[in-house]
Amino acid sequence: MAAQVSLPTLIRKKRDGERLEDEEIQSFVRSVTEGTAQEGQIGAMLMAIRLQGMTAGETLALTRAMAGAGRALAWPPAWQGRLVDKHSTGGVGDKVSLVLAPALAACGCKVPMISGRGLGHTGGTLDKLEAIPGFRVSQSPEEMRIILERVGCCIVGQSEELAPADRVLYALRDVTATVDSVPLITASILSKKAAEQLSALVLDVKFGGAALCPTQDSARELAHSLVSVGQQLGVRSAAVLSRMEQPLGRSVGNALELLEALEMLGGGAPPDLRDLVIALGGLLLWLSGLAGGEAEGRARLGAVLGDGSALSRFQAMLEAQGVPPPTAHRLCTGTPPQRHLLLGRARSCEELPALREGWVQRVEALPLARVLHELGAGRARAGDPVNPRVGAEVLVAVGQHLRAGEPWLRVHHDGGLGPGGLRALQGALVLGPAPPPAPPPLLAETVLPLPGPLPRPETPDNRSIDDQ
Repeated sequence: MAAQVSLPTLIRKKRDGERLEDEEIQSFVRSVTEGTAQEGQIGAMLMAIRLQGMTAGETLALTRAMAGAGRALAWPPAWQGRLVDKHSTGGVGDKVSLVLAPALAACGCKVPMISGRGLGHTGGTLDKLEAIPGFRVSQSPEEMRIILERVGCCIVGQSEELAPADRVLYALRDVTATVDSVPLITASILSKKAAEQLSALVLDVKFGGAALCPTQDSARELAHSLVSVGQQLGVRSAAVLSRMEQPLGRSVGNALELLEALEMLGGGAPPDLRDLVIALGGLLLWLSGLAGGEAEGRARLGAVLGDGSALSRFQAMLEAQGVPPPTAHRLCTGTPPQRHLLLGRARSCEELPALREGWVQRVEALPLARVLHELGAGRARAGDPVNPRVGAEVLVAVGQHLRAGEPWLRVHHDGGLGPGGLRALQGALVLGPAPPPAPPPLLAETVLPLPGPLPRPETPDNRSIDDQ
């Protein structure tokens, strides 16, 4: 093992804008993983990276060190080329993973999707699934392999064994105001994906008023970093830049988003949600070689969403991850009211009327998400409980004409929606005296992998699950 380098020396070096050598980055990550670094030292290094940045080589070295500090998953050789995953940088109403994972499994992929929980105004896939009675997000690597063999997909939480340094750095980035650092974001996302031993990865990099990246330019910078480092790690990667000014789909809130995902798995869904799911899935099928091009991949995704096979995979995944079969069956085959009753209803359900007449210009996602967060739909810090019943349904579409008094939003809550919350929600509806111009497309651009063969993935020094 290489000698440990003095942390103050490394912090000072990065603070002064110097390039860190690969061995120095490995030493920093090792000190984080082993618990020898003080919290103040880690925070100082994060801030130095945030202010001074990292070269492409440093970012790659940081990602490799973080991935190699934990255990890597291992899969049967026959799955090579079919192991895929997707990652979103977070948004409002983003329930894409709930639909995409079973749809890809129905197309022949193996999807070991490691997801996260919501924090702040953004929702988390695990929180949505835990709205289902019995669903278990904690699965060992061995259990994941069994589920993938039987079902083709699983959606689980990050275990302590995978990229353990990321758990420490992720928590401190939030409290040190270093969340928006491109190298740190890249290393955080891809260290976990590298540990999954994927064949292909697609990234949904959102930008706009309710996204991590405020502008398309900043989203493009992050997307290029992710795709480049992913490729160098041996994972064929691509990214889609999508707008996040308005909620994705019609529903926001854990149980309501789950219901909307079920609607899409049954063949329906709002057009924006469907377009994004099919675009991401089409890219993944092409990247993994299961489709001859993006268009063919999109067609295959659309077919499994229309013929019920994606819904069947979702039901099988629920049962494999702890949901009693009768509950999974009722959830996947029942009517929307029956499904809603199964997940539990909030004590109050009230509709907000338009305060004046006008044409809907947009529904802003951020104020809507913030109010729902205050009502219990989200968490302020990791570990806080969430109320899965809290949420909202947008009842209008951009370009629709509203008369004063017509309902435009349905809010589900268990109390606490006072005058301040009502004012904030009403401020999310933007009306105008005339129909709005045609909105820009949800999908702004795509960052594709560079042509050529992929490098061979590096084998971590630690043991894989096959070594036990």
